[in-house]
Amino acid sequence: MTISPLVWPMLAMVALVFAVAGRMFATRVGEMTRRRIHPQAVASAKQMAETLEDTRAADHFRNLFETPVLFFVGVLAVMQAGIEGVGLLLAAWAFVGARVLMAIEACGRNKVMRRFQCFLAACAALLAFWLQLALHWAGVL
Repeated sequence: MTISPLVWPMLAMVALVFAVAGRMFATRVGEMTRRRIHPQAVASAKQMAETLEDTRAADHFRNLFETPVLFFVGVLAVMQAGIEGVGLLLAAWAFVGARVLMAIEACGRNKVMRRFQCFLAACAALLAFWLQLALHWAGVL
């Protein structure tokens, strides 16, 4: 069985999700321990936002289940259809790279314009990926 090279950017994106989850766990548990916050005090998202001071990683973790879903679906569609192409691979890695930079910014300094630039770059790469996929399905590529 031949494995599509697109499996690597997909696995990198999965690793990013788990890395942000780990960061979220560390910051959340650290703050709750340091400030002696009882877990029940943050039982809902509203309580969490009102109680915790640092929600950057949690905010970004939720964001990883928005546009990246289109990436995962697209990669799986390409792999299922047996489509290959350097352009698809480059677009996939560009998306992952932009999302990594976005995660670093979102979980770090959290400068909105820098984060937004990363978001736009990721969206452009994702759009390029899906346009290529559509052209493959249309028989143009």
